[in-house]
Amino acid sequence: MTDPVRTPDVLAYAAGLPKGCALIYRHFGRDDRFVEAAKLSAIARERGLTLLIAADPDLAAACDADGVHWPARCFCDASRWRQAHGDGVMTMAAHDRRELERAARAGADAAFLSPVFETRSHAGTNGLGVLRARRLVRTAPLPVYALGGITADTAKRLAGSGFSGLAAIGGLSI
Repeated sequence: MTDPVRTPDVLAYAAGLPKGCALIYRHFGRDDRFVEAAKLSAIARERGLTLLIAADPDLAAACDADGVHWPARCFCDASRWRQAHGDGVMTMAAHDRRELERAARAGADAAFLSPVFETRSHAGTNGLGVLRARRLVRTAPLPVYALGGITADTAKRLAGSGFSGLAAIGGLSI
């Protein structure tokens, strides 16, 4: 997942990702987002990455991204997008059981559960912790990826937890 502060050179970041990874481009309204997204799309095709654009289906279409990642609060937009784009990849953010269930109802292919651990993105918020996250994942109606405080060390604590994979903004080095 990109962040303009923690991944300022998103093109270099994308170029360093291993084949098979997904990249969620969060542009937060940057003026150069269409140019940057087009370049990301080319890198993704060249490197075998899945490119999702966060909460911006127009940008996703413009750069021929693989799909869209939606914040949990955008359930209605996500549901409408899924109905119109059944073949596109769609993921959603989730923070609890209710949001995992809503993501499944919206037709998401997967959800990103966060924050699993304490993280700068949610300063002052306790992470879910391994036990609570494990319970949520094991009963989730769709594949779930861990996000929030994911580092090489915390990732080891999630072994066997049922997560489909890991996601990070700044915690994993490429």
